[in-house]
Parts: sequence; structure tokens; C-alpha cells
Amino acid sequence: MNTASHQKLRCLTECAIFAALALALSYLKIPIGFSFGGFGGSIDLVMVPLIIVAFRWGLGWGLGAGLVFGTLKFFFAGGSALNWQSMLLDYSVAYMFVGFAGLLKRQQGKMWLAALIGCFCRFVIHFISGITIYAEYMGDIFGLPMTNTWVYSALYNGSYMLPNTIIAVIACWILEKTLSKYLHDD
Repeated sequence: MNTASHQKLRCLTECAIFAALALALSYLKIPIGFSFGGFGGSIDLVMVPLIIVAFRWGLGWGLGAGLVFGTLKFFFAGGSALNWQSMLLDYSVAYMFVGFAGLLKRQQGKMWLAALIGCFCRFVIHFISGITIYAEYMGDIFGLPMTNTWVYSALYNGSYMLPNTIIAVIACWILEKTLSKYLHDD
């Protein structure tokens, strides 16, 4: 096997392993979205393996691993959606966008920033889903009646994405400090 084929096989294998790890981690979660009268949302570690793949192998592989994971999460980890559009946005596309962490592929000391980018990109997709698909189901958040879909979507999606982002950024910072040799090598 030549070097290019070996590299591609290694990358594909890592992407599959980390997508499977993310799927396993999706069963360990703290659900919080329902407490605000909403449809879901949870605090978990699923983005960390996706960020690692994107950081190691770049944007394309990160987007692909996120897409695969998001689709599998919907079908195998208790996903719920109002329609096919919400399934695509809230699972397949949202997790695919975590792959934008790959914009900082292997940049020394930047994995925490890659995590921030990936998490923010996922939030944007959930935010869009909130203002387009879920707007008609707007309810109270934190005891406040919601009348603006933009504010509703930002508060609702921020209620679980902010803690997830903080956890992912800290976890990625720690991982890069302790496992830098493995994250930056081929």
C-alpha cells in the first residue's frame, strides 16, 4: 500500500472510530431543554471527538465525520424532529458544522479555538432551525413570555449550547496540553 492510500485509510478509520465514540458519548447526557418547555437539548461530550477529528484531519474530514455522526445520532440515540427539515438541520447539518473546527487543522496551541469555532457553527444551525422551524412553538423561557423568534431561539439554544461549548473548549485545551504529540502527528 502506498503512502497516500495508507494515509487515507488511517484518516477514514480515525473518523469512523471518533464518530462511534461520539455516538457512545451521546448516551451519557444531561437533558435540559425540556425544563424550558422546549423540545430538547442536553449537555454532553459528543462534540469533543468530532473536534479532534476535524482538528487532526481538516475541514473536509471533519464535516464528513460530523454529518455521519449527526445522522446516526438521530436514528440510534433517541433523536426527535418535527419534520425532515428539522431532522436535517438539528442533527445532520448541525453536527456537520462542528467540522469547521478543521479550519485550524493541527495549529499548535489552537485546539481550544478550533473547539470554539466548531461549537459556534453548530449553534448557528440550531439558531436557524429555531427561527424557521420551531418559531411557531415559542413558549416561555426562564418565566418570560417570548414574542421575538430571534430572542427565543438564542435563549433556548444557548441554554444547552453555552455549557456544551465551555465543556468542549476546556476538554480540548486539556487534551491538547496532555496529548499534543498525538494530535499533531500523522
